[in-house]
Amino acid sequence: MEECKPVLNTGLRGVVIAESRICEVDGANGRLIYRGYLVQDLAKNATFEEVTYLLLYEKLPDIAELEAFKVRLRAHQGLPPEVITALQTMPKDSMPMDVLQAAVPMLAQHDEDVIKRDQSMDASLRMATQLIPKFSAIVATWHRIRNGQEPVPPLAELDHAANFLYMLSGEVPDPEVARFLDVALVCHAEHSFNASTFAAREVASTRAHMYAAVASAVGSLSGDLHGGANARVMEMLFKIGSPDKVHGYVNQEFDAGRVIFGLGHAVYDTDDPRAPILVDMIKTMAGKTGETRWYEISTLLEKTGKAEFRQRKNRDIYVNVDFYSGSLYYSMGIPVDLFTPVFAVARIAGWCAHIIEEQFAGAAPKPMLYRPESDYIGDYCGPDVCEWTALDDR
Repeated sequence: MEECKPVLNTGLRGVVIAESRICEVDGANGRLIYRGYLVQDLAKNATFEEVTYLLLYEKLPDIAELEAFKVRLRAHQGLPPEVITALQTMPKDSMPMDVLQAAVPMLAQHDEDVIKRDQSMDASLRMATQLIPKFSAIVATWHRIRNGQEPVPPLAELDHAANFLYMLSGEVPDPEVARFLDVALVCHAEHSFNASTFAAREVASTRAHMYAAVASAVGSLSGDLHGGANARVMEMLFKIGSPDKVHGYVNQEFDAGRVIFGLGHAVYDTDDPRAPILVDMIKTMAGKTGETRWYEISTLLEKTGKAEFRQRKNRDIYVNVDFYSGSLYYSMGIPVDLFTPVFAVARIAGWCAHIIEEQFAGAAPKPMLYRPESDYIGDYCGPDVCEWTALDDR
């Protein structure tokens, strides 16, 4: 009988590597589900703190649980002075995602559970509760440091999203704007086995601690093929400049064989369920700021891009969450190069949940160390073994 070989799938697409109770991405039907709840319901009714609790503890909190959890998060939102000092030594033109990744291992040195080598599930939950609020503090603190400003400590009375905007600008945000950011964080908190989540779980499978696994996820997200799509969308809107140039831009890009950033998705066969959630918020922000063109360009660009793609390809293309999140962040005063770090500020909740699931959920023993195989195809000598040649004879 002929030996069965594993199918080689580039990028592991279509290969199921684990079971998970955290998230389902139903691309065929355009559904995104966190632990049984549709993302639309969570975005409408829950806060980022509630969703974080759901992801970590596998259930929605009651009033007492939520308040206690928020107290724990707020207690850890500030950064150790040593980490702030280290950030102040970094070149001011450092890439924000590199700074964020560098800061995560520094935080590990200030966590007693890491120092004591406590590898229990309770310790991992405590680590997650420290890391999640500190992500927003790192991003905001770095932004102020690189602009020659003093870091702004968080306010105890503000929730997670509001505190991020406050630490970034030094001004208490409009409550509605803070709620919009909160909704955006909910929409980005989790998305199953994407590249950064897989990176976190792979490292977690070695029994590395939470900080090591999270640092690997940040590194994965920093790559152009994973994070940064909403920044490219915003740069595209800058390039278009006004609604009357949308049709020409779409034709120009399609004629050249290029894509419209924010249209198309590797998973969804319909519109990303998160995208419509953001549209109305962008419209409201346009009214607040008096700058309506980003909303006008975006909505016209979606309509025009879809119609032109349909005419040229005889099939549909769909909008993804990055198409609208960039202009939402920009209208809040968040710089374009912080869009991917803000993504991480949200996704840290999902990463932590996956790391805990990888190490503690399912059948014992845990973890099952990831150890994929490859097909060796040879190199200099082809598939055969090379004959050794002395250095003087090469």
